[in-house]
Amino acid sequence: MEGSNEAPHDIKNPYIPVPERLRRVIEKAYTPEVVSIGPLHHGKESLQAMEEHKKRYLQDFIRRTRVGLEDYMKIIKDQEGKIRSCYAETIKFSSDDFDIWPNTRLLENQLPFFDLEDLFDPDKIIGRRSGRRSTFCQLSVIKLSRVFFKYLMHIEGADGNLDKMCGYKAEHFVDFCRNLYLQLPLERQAKGKLKTLNTPSITELHRAGVKFRVGSAKNLLDIQFNDGILEIPKLTISDETEPTVRNLLAFEQCHCMENYMNDYVVIMDCFVNTAKDVELLVKHGIVENRLCDSSGGSTLINNLADGVIVELNDFYFATLCEDLNKYCKTSWHKWKANLRQNYCNTPWATLSIAAAVLLLVLTLIQAVCSVVSVLQSKKIH
Repeated sequence: MEGSNEAPHDIKNPYIPVPERLRRVIEKAYTPEVVSIGPLHHGKESLQAMEEHKKRYLQDFIRRTRVGLEDYMKIIKDQEGKIRSCYAETIKFSSDDFDIWPNTRLLENQLPFFDLEDLFDPDKIIGRRSGRRSTFCQLSVIKLSRVFFKYLMHIEGADGNLDKMCGYKAEHFVDFCRNLYLQLPLERQAKGKLKTLNTPSITELHRAGVKFRVGSAKNLLDIQFNDGILEIPKLTISDETEPTVRNLLAFEQCHCMENYMNDYVVIMDCFVNTAKDVELLVKHGIVENRLCDSSGGSTLINNLADGVIVELNDFYFATLCEDLNKYCKTSWHKWKANLRQNYCNTPWATLSIAAAVLLLVLTLIQAVCSVVSVLQSKKIH
């Protein structure tokens, strides 16, 4: 992880290829293996098996909505220039090649979200001339996308306020997925400066007496530390996590002004160094690990940090890092935690310690009484 002076790409072209430095880390995280969506990977031989399935899905969609194919084609024709302008590379499709297909999470496998919304807009498809409007209005790209990402990508934030999400103008499905994770727009928060990124791991925080609690907020960035309690929103780790987060990171680095997911990955990489860190997070309900073991979970989190950019002068969790470091440097917190974790970790151990302390106090009282008695005897004589 290192700083970078790279300038963000032109925001007028949100559909740009993933930067080569990110692709080198893990190629398959950015390349579709089953179906192509959009023009960047269209026509690849390895994806041809799904082409016939696409046609069947289209026929089924038209049958369920009872809207003619010509109506959909007119929408695409009207938007063709706007669609082409979304891609940084020249699209070699002819006008007759533009099709709309199912969604995905890969940055290089996207179609403009506004075009998909048009296909679900009854005013643009059937207008007021048809009695089929009420049936068509039940469809919603926002609602369908929300259900997809919630159950297939295990995104906790998908249960957020639907009205708020409907008001968010997503560029494409990767942008929409990022919104589900972060619950955008966020309240403006001043970022801080760090001299160095040296944050204690979960195990080190545990040894210093920090208590852990799963956060109630659905926003992944809402990590709070108050009165020795660290609250972290729940995170589900599965086989889908790495490709999903990597494409979100690539999108942020190429297109977004605020690198929220980038900073989240950085802080989680600081928290998790070993399988023990993951085990502690799982124990407290903060992480749901669907991988084979805790070691796989720690490896995944650490691998996500490969290629990310750390801006020490503009880090979202700067204040959190400072507070955690300050807490861990207080000797009293370490002594208290050591006593509780190593000597008072069971009721019997606690009872034994209490009995020993009581015995020590009684012995001390007896010694003091003996000294007082001797002194009084000397005064009498």
